Amino acid sequence: MPIDEPAPQDVAISDDMIRLGQFLKLTAVAEDGIDAKALLLDEAVRVNGEPESRRGRQLAPGDLVTVTVPAGTFRLRVTRE
Repeated sequence: MPIDEPAPQDVAISDDMIRLGQFLKLTAVAEDGIDAKALLLDEAVRVNGEPESRRGRQLAPGDLVTVTVPAGTFRLRVTRE
């Protein structure tokens, strides 16, 4: 991991899976579904290092979501409550 990358922040979910759009809203990276869709269309979201454009992508504990916006980069790791 490059030294300038922030450490991932753990985000607990109550179920076994969560959709990416819901996850972005849960973490307040996106205010609503429209914001989430815009981030995905702008290619600002990666899941486990791969670009992702589907709001319905299922995430499971251990997945790493990276979102790059003008304000900075968010690294969020899905965990289970």
